[in-house]
Amino acid sequence: MSGSEVKVYRVEGEMLIAHDRFPEWRKFVKYVRALKPEHALERVYSELGSNHKVRRRHIKIHKVEEVPLEEVDDLYIIKLSSLERFVKV
Repeated sequence: MSGSEVKVYRVEGEMLIAHDRFPEWRKFVKYVRALKPEHALERVYSELGSNHKVRRRHIKIHKVEEVPLEEVDDLYIIKLSSLERFVKV
């Protein structure tokens, strides 16, 4: 799998924070690297669930789109995209 196959996707949506006490829908924009939009969507569900303890049913996805690297403002994604190869130690 070469780096040219992996694309950068912008996923926009909303997630329900503190659904039991004071429910609040918060908008989010996440940039992820993936082979297909379905993989990007799965990655976002996984990250939001793990970092914010949000269940999938409390996440609404509005848009998943492929974006050029110039539009990405996440430094981690930019640096990861610029790597030519990974070295496993």
